[in-house]
Amino acid sequence: MLIRKAKVQDLNALVQFNQAMALETEGLALDETTLVKGVNTLLNHPDKGFYLVAEQGGEILGSLMVTFEWSDWRAKDYYWIQSVYIRPQNRRQGIYSKLYAEVKALAAANGGAASFRLYVEQENLPAQQTYQALGMEQSYYLMYEEKPAAK
Repeated sequence: MLIRKAKVQDLNALVQFNQAMALETEGLALDETTLVKGVNTLLNHPDKGFYLVAEQGGEILGSLMVTFEWSDWRAKDYYWIQSVYIRPQNRRQGIYSKLYAEVKALAAANGGAASFRLYVEQENLPAQQTYQALGMEQSYYLMYEEKPAAK
């Protein structure tokens, strides 16, 4: 299995994975035009973050996205792991753990990370168990947000 940074040629697979993940976890049907623009933007602006893919036999089995948040307290970036998706037929095969190990290796090669963070749905117990098994702990912080008014 090859773990690598995604390329522009992976756009369609990443869009499909994001659509499947949003539908599976939140019952959301994402707007494809907006999603293509969002994925393409990240693929073309590495300062914003990157995608990793797990590939075997020319097929992409899973992916995740990392974005950066600067910490003035720690003088390093937080690595936010997002858009995690492993194809259902490939789950429980250690693919996420390989992707996560590569995130940590890339961070170490770039001066380290303040920490590795992610959001997970409160009801998604299998994902929570996976993250805990890899050494992650539930954060002290709660999240609040305000969405801009629709135009």
